[in-house]
Amino acid sequence: MSRARLLLLAAGVALLGCKATPPGPLERAVASQVKRRLTVRGRSDRNPLEPSPENLRRGQRAFGNYCTVCHGLDGRATGVPFAEAMAPPIPSLGSPEVQAYSDGQLHWVIENGIFPSGMPASRGILGDEEMWGIVLFIRHLPPTGSLGEPPVYGGGPPSPQALGGGRVP
Repeated sequence: MSRARLLLLAAGVALLGCKATPPGPLERAVASQVKRRLTVRGRSDRNPLEPSPENLRRGQRAFGNYCTVCHGLDGRATGVPFAEAMAPPIPSLGSPEVQAYSDGQLHWVIENGIFPSGMPASRGILGDEEMWGIVLFIRHLPPTGSLGEPPVYGGGPPSPQALGGGRVP
């Protein structure tokens, strides 16, 4: 066999061995624990905002202005066409994995983002009170799909409830 053919065969075998596959349950569990216990800081930080109706509305408004393009109006990626195509997929903020974070850890994630995922840092964009308000909203998410889909994806104008007006979820 010629050297060129051998090199081509070796490259083909190497590429077949490099196929990316989604992580299995064990890999997801390990990654989740590493994030929760080592990577994501702020575990003992306490939210200075009380979960009053006004603070929840403010948190929902901040969420609506900063987070809905990826997380949908309801925090569960409803109507976000690329949510499952992201690597890793955009999580439902109502999922047990996300809800298991402390308030301080959620604040830390909002402030610092998660690299190398698509979660951007909001430091310098949102104020501290806005971030804590978003944490309150994440703890009080409305039912899946109840607020429709973000207008940017063809959902029409957002309802007053989706903008943090009216009844608090």
